[in-house]
Amino acid sequence: MTAREATLVGELLDHRYEVRSLLARGGMSAVYRGIDTRLDRPVAIKVMDQQYAADRSWTERFEQEARAAAKLHHPNVVAVHDQGVDQSGDNVHAFLVMELVDGGTLRDLLEHRGKLDPALALSIIEQVLSALAAAHQADLVHRDIKPENVLIGRVSGPGQQGGGIVKVADFGLVRALASAGTTSSSVILGTVAYLSPEQVETGVATTRSDVYSVGLLLYEMLTGSPAFTGDTALSVAYQHVNTDVPAPSASNPRVPAALDGLVRMATSRRVQDRPADATAMLAESRRVRDTLGLALVPVPALPPPDAEADDDRTVPAMAPVTPISNDAPAHGAPANGMPRNGEPSGAGNKPINRTQLLDHPDEVFDEQRTRRRVPRFAVLAAALLAIAGLVAGGMWVYDIASRVTVPDVEGMPLERAKQVLAAAELTPRVVEERHNTIGENTAIGTDPAAGAELSAGDEITLVMSLGRPTVPDIEPGTSRADAIAAIEKVQLTATHDPSIDEYHESIPEGAVLGVAPSPGTPLAIGETVTYALSKGPPPTPVPTVAGKSRDEAFSILREAGFEPYDAGEEFSPDVAAGHVVRTDPGAGTTPDSEGVRVGVYVSNAVEVPNLSFKTVDDARRILADAGLTAEIVRGGDSPVGSRVFRQQPDGGERVEAGSAVRLWAFP
Repeated sequence: MTAREATLVGELLDHRYEVRSLLARGGMSAVYRGIDTRLDRPVAIKVMDQQYAADRSWTERFEQEARAAAKLHHPNVVAVHDQGVDQSGDNVHAFLVMELVDGGTLRDLLEHRGKLDPALALSIIEQVLSALAAAHQADLVHRDIKPENVLIGRVSGPGQQGGGIVKVADFGLVRALASAGTTSSSVILGTVAYLSPEQVETGVATTRSDVYSVGLLLYEMLTGSPAFTGDTALSVAYQHVNTDVPAPSASNPRVPAALDGLVRMATSRRVQDRPADATAMLAESRRVRDTLGLALVPVPALPPPDAEADDDRTVPAMAPVTPISNDAPAHGAPANGMPRNGEPSGAGNKPINRTQLLDHPDEVFDEQRTRRRVPRFAVLAAALLAIAGLVAGGMWVYDIASRVTVPDVEGMPLERAKQVLAAAELTPRVVEERHNTIGENTAIGTDPAAGAELSAGDEITLVMSLGRPTVPDIEPGTSRADAIAAIEKVQLTATHDPSIDEYHESIPEGAVLGVAPSPGTPLAIGETVTYALSKGPPPTPVPTVAGKSRDEAFSILREAGFEPYDAGEEFSPDVAAGHVVRTDPGAGTTPDSEGVRVGVYVSNAVEVPNLSFKTVDDARRILADAGLTAEIVRGGDSPVGSRVFRQQPDGGERVEAGSAVRLWAFP
């Protein structure tokens, strides 16, 4: 360390940021409390080691990543205010200026409380995931998620007493370091206790690597201790690569099975089995919380007043970033008399050389093997007994070794359920069924069911839900057979109700008019859908032909589709002879079938002639010609001929044939 670095406190960086006091130091950086003299506000200043600041290519990438991190405007992300390089003589200091968070870290909370209850653990982890989701959407990978980088700041204001807000620090920095070429085959960036298997093996981190670290963070909150511990950093890294993260309930029986599943999903050693990014992991966390019926709870910003911690302390906005290598000091270990800044103890923070781990794994555990060494004859005896047992057991031993237990996938989406079954060395075959309570595209279960034992590689039926059946969209005019098939296909019952059948101008007879309930209505499996049929076009009513001539009436009836016939004659004082009196069926009647015969009744009325001033003899003759008879009421016996001066009925009236007409004559 140069003399200027040793006395950086009191310096003014970039003629603006006054360095007040050292908060923490790591292998690559130090974090100071400072003041922005221009805005007169407290800030956290992270100053990078000069060996990196002097490298121009690294500085350019550092500036790019700092600008990218500064674009993350999110309530759960520590804000980056500024970035710069301060040069004074031979000393070059690249620095970041961040908000100063008033509160504590998740490490402080875990040290004070130990394990956290599920509601609080999920309330914290969802804020962490929300911050990471914003970063992943901006193509930033954190690489170093750990309790020290999860800050819990005080929230002031009405109704916020004792509550805190979770903020994630160090966005973009470790990615900038890796991009600048500061990693090599022997250096891994990050904290070994929270590294993903791929970071240990290749040094490459993706959004799924952050998800793995979040899973370890959730495990530690639920159990009060890291998932992997060991005597050396190498042994911890080896466990990440070769050992599945245990279920939290194994250490804390009060952890629900759903949370075991969430941790197992996030920490799968197979990268592709984890949620794709923080957004997907956040959705899984919320689903599990809803399943467990847990509400979000306030996050305690500080330990209770009776704790030993100082309630008025301020934590740095970002913890120091340290590469884990053979040459770097242990991450978070004491440096130049400075405290470890709350880093967890144990092998999880000791240096690790990836080449040594991958190329010479046996050397990593020489010390452990030495402590466990037993006499050679005992090893030989045990081996002989094992061989004898294998021979005696034959294929039964092999079969037991290859047996796998069917996992419980109920409630999982399709891709997740397939991943879980594949991870259990089973080959899923997907079938779909309706279900009254399990939503669409959600797993109902498997056949055989969860808990059954199968041989590795066996095919297993994965039953996915199609959700509740809904009334199908049956278009009017659909054939009866097709409608029934569509209804029964969604596991509903089709029923015809003749009482609601109707005539329809365009829908042919026997085709479906409609269904009830209406299409799209969700029903339980087996419920009834009623359909109505068309009776075809409504029949034509018998047209009105009364008063028409017989021939005209016949023509009109035939055009309307009827078959007219002569039904006989009837008297009507209102209809002239030879014209239609009525039809049978009557006018306006709708017959039950097409082509019905219609009887036509024609009037046989006789129109009384006008006999005024006719002689009685002429009147008798005229009436006789008309089919009527004369009845002389008065006169008619004059030798010179009497003449009619009055008659009844009057001339022009219609009477039945054979009727008598009364005559009055003079003299």
